[in-house]
Amino acid sequence: MDKITKRLQLIVLLCSLIPVTVQAQTARQIAQKAFSSVVLLAMEDANGQPISLGSGFFVREGVIATNLHVIEGAAKGYAKLVGQKTKYDIAGIAALDDNRDLVLLSIEGAKTPSLALGDSSLMAVGDEVYAVGNPQGLEGTFSQGIVSGIRRVGSDSILQITAPISPGSSGGPVLNSKGEVIGVSVATFSGGQNLNFAI
Repeated sequence: MDKITKRLQLIVLLCSLIPVTVQAQTARQIAQKAFSSVVLLAMEDANGQPISLGSGFFVREGVIATNLHVIEGAAKGYAKLVGQKTKYDIAGIAALDDNRDLVLLSIEGAKTPSLALGDSSLMAVGDEVYAVGNPQGLEGTFSQGIVSGIRRVGSDSILQITAPISPGSSGGPVLNSKGEVIGVSVATFSGGQNLNFAI
């Protein structure tokens, strides 16, 4: 083997040892990927009357994450992927965290990609974020902003964000610049300007 071939093999070997990191993506790329996993949640009472609309996203096949308050008081409901007509019945609750207003819902028959989870503890004020959801039932709304504050609530942190959210956005994912979920839209203060929060 000549020296050039040995050097090339060494370079290939060294390159294979470098850890692969997720690169930042454009807003368009993040939106396109998110829309394949984000759902509109429509909840109904025992008589089939609508009681709430919210958002959610797939965290694995057949499992959607959302806010617990989105499903409170509902007898049944369905999930519909952004931009699609097929409705998937909610089979039940897989897990819930009452303190953090989070719930995992089991969905029947849905085979969709899930969103990658990121590390919210790495977020800092000024970092870019994107909120995806269905504010006021406006399906597939994508908004951009920054982390404007990190608030302590007991032993947890809540991200204050400038990405606009409204009723109906609850339960939708908040993504970092790599398209990873770093929070779930949970609340907005209507009395203030751009005071939005993600758990």
